Amino acid sequence: MKDSYKTIASNSEALYKEKGSKFIAVAFPAYNEDEFKTQLNLIKKEYHDARHHCYAFKFGLTDNEYRYSDDGEPNNSAGAPIYGQLLSFKVTNIAIVVVRYFGGTKLGVGGLITAYKEAAKEALQNATIITRTVDNFYVLDFGYEIMSEVMNFIKQKQLEVVTQKLEERGEIQFRIRQSEAEPIIEELNKIEELKVTFLKTA
Repeated sequence: MKDSYKTIASNSEALYKEKGSKFIAVAFPAYNEDEFKTQLNLIKKEYHDARHHCYAFKFGLTDNEYRYSDDGEPNNSAGAPIYGQLLSFKVTNIAIVVVRYFGGTKLGVGGLITAYKEAAKEALQNATIITRTVDNFYVLDFGYEIMSEVMNFIKQKQLEVVTQKLEERGEIQFRIRQSEAEPIIEELNKIEELKVTFLKTA
């Protein structure tokens, strides 16, 4: 099973102009619709006076988790060309929103397709594209009496800790490449009084 993918390291923007209309493209990493909607709302707030906020997103390693929107533009003149660039660059866990300010001259469907495509393309060209592994995230919950055993295990196996809270009880969230997870989790489950909870795959 494929366990790596290409995405962008951080947010990226581009500006494309055509006959007075401005197309501002914002590309950003996103792993689910909730994350996407949060960013979309922020962009809509920032560009509240724009006429259209068209977008496309793609999540996961299959071709099933995607959506695009023309947001009032003619059918398939905005969302589909933006999505086409996600496919062209072979990236996932990403969204692109293209904000349009109308310049007074109609571009026609062909002109719109070109403008939305080019804006999305430039945002991706301006981004740093990286390869990530598909990782499983887990939480370890344990009492003080086994804290040193758990910490030694994490250090020995060089597990990547995401967050940790060490008080009367310990809570550590870590990530591990999906293809390497099974034997590690088996070993962790052998530690008495340690609770291992699977969180998500990303």
